[in-house]
Amino acid sequence: MPSIAILIFPGVQALDVSGPLDVFAEANGFLPPERQYAIEVLGTQEGLLRCSNGLCLAAHRHYAQASDAYDLLLVAGGPGLPAQPRDAALSAWLAQAAGRAGRYGSICNGAFLLGHAGLLDGKKVATHWNDAAALAARFPLAQVDADSIYVHDGKLVSSAGVTAGIDLALSLLAEAGGVGGAQLALQVARRVVVYTQRQGGQSQFSPHLTPVLDVASPVAQAQQYVLAHLGEALDVETLAQLVAMSPRNFARVFARELGVTPARFIESARLDAARALLAAGDAPLKTIAWRCGFGTADQLRAVFLRRLGVSARQYRQHFSSHPGA
Repeated sequence: MPSIAILIFPGVQALDVSGPLDVFAEANGFLPPERQYAIEVLGTQEGLLRCSNGLCLAAHRHYAQASDAYDLLLVAGGPGLPAQPRDAALSAWLAQAAGRAGRYGSICNGAFLLGHAGLLDGKKVATHWNDAAALAARFPLAQVDADSIYVHDGKLVSSAGVTAGIDLALSLLAEAGGVGGAQLALQVARRVVVYTQRQGGQSQFSPHLTPVLDVASPVAQAQQYVLAHLGEALDVETLAQLVAMSPRNFARVFARELGVTPARFIESARLDAARALLAAGDAPLKTIAWRCGFGTADQLRAVFLRRLGVSARQYRQHFSSHPGA
């Protein structure tokens, strides 16, 4: 039974804790007992710890009582963490615990605690974009990535802010699951339903749409190509040629690894991109349809009605900050 621990402290971001843990807890519903995750919450203090949003959490035990060799040890983040001074006792424990763990890492700016423990030196690490400069200045030997949703660097794993911890957990779930890992991550992601969007207008799609795969695999390469070329003509023949496979074999492998056909994936990617654009601004439907590869506003409307049960205009009215558009 794999073991997971997450460290919390007064002022912790509640979603940094509950988000990743919910991913592994949901996974337990799909796994046999011997493969289910044992989850433990460790606290820097005894009793209730007040989160940054006012919610109070109770750790299972104080971190100093834990000498386990966890399969995964995570440190949550919190708004006040970058300004907090180094805690020598906590840093010493983290360094020892990370050495025993199969993997260790941080959610959001929990990376500061890892840095204080000397665990970021020479490592690539993700954090919330707003804390990236401070993290790099505080720990100059770390390679701070201010853009990635999550990063794997050997035993170290890390994520960007808040909900990105869910994406990180899903990636770990997919990786740990072996052959069926991507499908397990897909099942869990459908339950937790995450959608993120990068700055600069480039949509990011959570693993319910793009299950985490080996980035060098033909299917992953095809996925990334689709997401970067939504407005272009996309079909099985084009993607198969891209990854040097026959169309028939490519379609079979794609469906086996993702659980959806290439055509379904392409339509889903375009639909999610259109949803992001509808929610983000007041661009005309015909412009959004063209940018996302639907061709015409009528085709965009048809897909929204068929897939979501609402029109594109209704979707904008429900979710946009420009409801009158």
